[in-house]
Amino acid sequence: METTYKVKFWKTAVYKGAKVTTYTVRWTLDGEEFRAPFGNVALADSFRSELVTAARKGEAFNRETGLPVSQQTGASSVNWYDFAVQFADAQWHRTAGNTRKNTAKALTATTVALLRAQPSACTPMELRTALREYAFNTRRREEASLEVANILKWVERNAPSMATWEDPVKVDTVLLSVDTLLNGKRAAASSVKRNRRILNVAMEYAIKHKILRTNPLPKGRGATPKTSNAVDRRSLIHPQRMARILARIRRRTRGGRRLHAYFSTLYYTGPRPEEAVAMYVEDVTLPPVDAEDQWCDLLFHTAQPEVGSNWTDDGEVHEERGLKGRAEDATRVVPGPPALTKILREHITEESLKPGDRLFQGEFGGILAGSVARRAWGTARKAELTERECQSPMGRRIYDIRHTRLTKWLNDGIPPAQVAYWAGNSVAVLLSFYAGCIEGQLPDLKRRMEAQGDLPDVPE
Repeated sequence: METTYKVKFWKTAVYKGAKVTTYTVRWTLDGEEFRAPFGNVALADSFRSELVTAARKGEAFNRETGLPVSQQTGASSVNWYDFAVQFADAQWHRTAGNTRKNTAKALTATTVALLRAQPSACTPMELRTALREYAFNTRRREEASLEVANILKWVERNAPSMATWEDPVKVDTVLLSVDTLLNGKRAAASSVKRNRRILNVAMEYAIKHKILRTNPLPKGRGATPKTSNAVDRRSLIHPQRMARILARIRRRTRGGRRLHAYFSTLYYTGPRPEEAVAMYVEDVTLPPVDAEDQWCDLLFHTAQPEVGSNWTDDGEVHEERGLKGRAEDATRVVPGPPALTKILREHITEESLKPGDRLFQGEFGGILAGSVARRAWGTARKAELTERECQSPMGRRIYDIRHTRLTKWLNDGIPPAQVAYWAGNSVAVLLSFYAGCIEGQLPDLKRRMEAQGDLPDVPE
């Protein structure tokens, strides 16, 4: 903590606004100005008197916060970088891989914004990589090379104390930097909201450990940009387009029929991609070939999202966990129509699959890689859609297949509670996402409303 005894006090500034008058105490340390605004003159005079008294007693002032040493909280003795590493470690064992990755990204952007100087021994990209991939990665930190370790030591020396968060002006500057992309453009609202949520958790962690007294991040309306959870109906895939894309995938030379079975499962039963790749042969119940009812049942009980080997406990690319937003041992059964029954029966036979085998495998066995699925989908989509359709949101992501299926179920008149169960959502979440995509029911609703009649005529 750097201190100084060179303190000068200025006259309290008074700003009379349209509704509020602000009294700002002003003082300098070694020529650097500090300000503290108050809502009334009594508070301003009291605060100024405390500063003057401390200076007359010969007390040192903290050059970072501008306050006398006696008024410092525990924040001034804690380095931000050390705190951020501690926070990342505390979150590691209680969060999933994607959350770990997002936490590292948010802490990296915040740390870069807080640095007192710019590095000269490494590039900005090397600095960010060292922070994101090693400093805030509990599992890989000890694997850092000598070059990375030197970068992190430099960061620790040039990171401010946690007292920085007690300066509202500095907080605003840091948040503006965190919310800005490297190209200077503002980050997407969803990214801003996610980063702010992570930083709020970090600030609450600091309060819990008595490093900060209050959460310095802004709250209330306007603190974070508004985001919409509603599905863009333009992303939905028309049945004719879907049929052509699936047919194109099936004709692929390498693994086409296997990928066709995977994408058909996504389309007909609407699971999340990470739930489909986690299925095993025994999770599919097929009816006898000669049965009149040719509907099948698919059991979903596990999700294996692709988060990257750097962010899982075992170093695998995929992380195994329970169904999203459900209890650890929760399951759900979704019916598959006869068309899917036929596809899966042929798939299991052609691939010589048996109980205990993954239902959808990669070319050389093991779990189906997300990159393979995305490449196959992107190629088929580009080949079957017009140039204008390809540039539109229609089916741009594999996840849009799920949106298409859930929307179709709702438009077919299946009760929302049933659709929510099949989708693994709550009814409230389902309707908030898909309310704008429901169509085809308006004529019937109009007839129902007309049947209620109008107000009776009354004599004038």
